[in-house]
Amino acid sequence: MSFSTFNLAAFETAHQDARHVLATDLDRICRDTGFLLLEGHGVAQSTIDDMWAAATAFFAQDATDKRKVSPPYQGYPYGYLGPETEALARSKGEETPPDLKESFNGGPLAVPQDAGDDARAFCYQPTLWPDLPGFRPAWEAYYSAMEALAARVMRAFAAALQLPDGYFAPFIAHPISALRALHYPATDTAPLDRQQRAGAHTDYGSLTILLPQPGRKGLQVMRDDSWIDVPAHEGTFVINIGDLMARWTADRWVSTMHRVVAHPGQPPRQSLAFFHQPDWDAEITPLDGSDTYAPVCSGPYLMQKFQATGV
Repeated sequence: MSFSTFNLAAFETAHQDARHVLATDLDRICRDTGFLLLEGHGVAQSTIDDMWAAATAFFAQDATDKRKVSPPYQGYPYGYLGPETEALARSKGEETPPDLKESFNGGPLAVPQDAGDDARAFCYQPTLWPDLPGFRPAWEAYYSAMEALAARVMRAFAAALQLPDGYFAPFIAHPISALRALHYPATDTAPLDRQQRAGAHTDYGSLTILLPQPGRKGLQVMRDDSWIDVPAHEGTFVINIGDLMARWTADRWVSTMHRVVAHPGQPPRQSLAFFHQPDWDAEITPLDGSDTYAPVCSGPYLMQKFQATGV
């Protein structure tokens, strides 16, 4: 299996027939695999480099320092999650040992004035910043770049679905997206039965923008009952469709099962994942007008999914 590449800048600067061809190709990719390699993204290399440096510095700390920004209580969405505190496969109803990873997680950079109590209690909780020079500015710059990139991708998605370019804009005026820096320690011993670095799951939201560590393998997608490696090319993001977008398109587009595989002898690996999620109160109804899925509100839907993965 090969992974299709989509050049966002080429799409944005194309005219009429060429733009239609690119939009049609994007629709095909989202129908077939739900995964694509994104080029022409326009994110400054300095923003990416600063974020890699910040994440590397954070995970290089000893466990005591990392735990200083652990969630203050079960269910708090942001901060440091240590090894074996999450099992992503449980979001799909599969009982597995905890995942072999650790992460630092942060949420939206601003809180809308009209945010409701439930939203404030969950996705608008403060990010717990580590005491590391330059960490917060690097994180916020990267988060802002991902939020802008996600909005551009959503415009391309609208064209791929033959909708007006700005169709999704009212749904993502105040997205409740999250950024996750992930570190997968070296696997010196054999994992437990059915244990992975990240268990098999689908993502929850509209789309995910993943930046894997260049040249490091591990991310796999399920295709025709087989696990296929996703390449990690320098300067390229991996975009995948989430469950909410699959609902929105009445399964025209696929939210594909994926995992980060674990086996003995793997070196450490890092990645950055931006999970784009529509506004808390955005009502997601199938675009084709069908009753394939009942309407759901973005925020409560995300909260229910998030709570299913804890250990």
